[in-house]
Amino acid sequence: MRIVMFYHSLVSDWNHGNAHFLRGVVGELQRRGHDVAVYEPRDGWSRQHLMAERGPDALDGFHRAYPTLRSVTYDVAAIDLDAVLGGADLAIVHEWNEADLIHRIGEVRARLPTLRLLFHDTHHRSVSDPEGLGAYDLQHYDGVLAYGKVISDRYLSEGWARRAWTWHEAADTTVFRPSLSELRLGDLVWIGNWADEERADELREFLLQPVRALGLQATAYGVRYPPSAIRELEAAGIRYGGWLPNYEVPRVFSRFAVTMHVPRRPYVEALPGIPTIRPFEVLACGIPLVSAPWDDVEGLFHPGEDFLVAADGEEMTRLLGDLLGHPEKRRALARRGLRTIQGRHTCVHRVDELLAIVAALRADTRAEVRA
Repeated sequence: MRIVMFYHSLVSDWNHGNAHFLRGVVGELQRRGHDVAVYEPRDGWSRQHLMAERGPDALDGFHRAYPTLRSVTYDVAAIDLDAVLGGADLAIVHEWNEADLIHRIGEVRARLPTLRLLFHDTHHRSVSDPEGLGAYDLQHYDGVLAYGKVISDRYLSEGWARRAWTWHEAADTTVFRPSLSELRLGDLVWIGNWADEERADELREFLLQPVRALGLQATAYGVRYPPSAIRELEAAGIRYGGWLPNYEVPRVFSRFAVTMHVPRRPYVEALPGIPTIRPFEVLACGIPLVSAPWDDVEGLFHPGEDFLVAADGEEMTRLLGDLLGHPEKRRALARRGLRTIQGRHTCVHRVDELLAIVAALRADTRAEVRA
C-alpha cells in the first residue's frame, strides 16, 4: 500500500510521546513492504522546541537511530493535498493537527473514493475539551483509531464519527529491548515530563518522598521542569538529567535497578484503561516497574505480576525498598512484564490490527460497489 500520515512530528520527541509509537509503526510498515510518507508541519511545536534547546544538529541522533525514517515538512497554507493524497491507499491524520487541515483532508477524501482515511486520537481532549474536539469535521473519514476504549466509545456515543476502533499504543521492540550494562548509575530512574500541574502533586508523593525516605541514588529525565521543580528534585536528592532522546532510554534503563510510572491526573480520573506509552516501553526493556494507581479496565496487563502498583506514597516507599533489597524479585518481575509485552503489545501487533481494520474497510467498499 501507499500510506500517507499527517502527524505533529516523527523526528522530534521533545514533550511529544506520540512520536515513540509513530516511529515503531512506520518502521514495521516499511519492513512489510509498504510505501509510507509522514508529513509534519515545518513549524511544529515539538520540533521547534527541540531545535531551540539543542541547536541545528538536534536531529542527527534521530537519523542515526532510525536510518530508514524520514518526514516531509510542509507549510499548512501551501501544501497541495490533492497531489499528496493522489494515488494513496490509506491516510491517517493525527488529532494534533490544525482543524482546517483535518477538514481539507476530508474534502480530498470525498473526491477519492478508493482512499481509506482514518483519524488517530491519542489525547485526553475527548473528555477535557469535548466542544473543541467535537468541532472537528470528520464526516468524510472512514473512522477513528483511539488509544483507549473509553475514547473510541465516546466518539460513537457523541456522534463524532461513524466508526471507531480501540488501537492502543505499544512498544517498538526493535529499539526497546533489554540491554546489558556493567555501568550502574543508581537505584531508580524516572523518565517523564513535569509539564504543568497535571501530576505535580503525584510526583511529590510517589517520586520525591520515597527517594528522600529511602536515601536512593536517583535521576530524573524530562523537559518542561520549571526552576522550582528542579529545586524540589535536588532537595530530595534526585539528579536532574534534562531531555533524554527516547531512543536512548533502553541504555539508561540498563544502568538502574528499578523505575516507576506516575500517570497524569486526566488519565487516572477520566480515561481509565489508558496507561500511555511509557509502561509498554519500560516492560519491553526488562526493568522492574512500580506504578502509581491507574485502572487497567481493559486487561492490558497483569498488575501485581507484570509490575507492582502502589496505592500511595507510603506503599511506593515500601515496594521500592523491598525490590531494591531483593534482586531475585526484580528479575522475576522484569521477566513477567517482558513476556506480556512480547506476547501482546509490540508495534508488530498494532500493525497487524491496523491492517485488519483497513482490510475490513476495503471489504465494505467492495460490498457497497456490488450492491
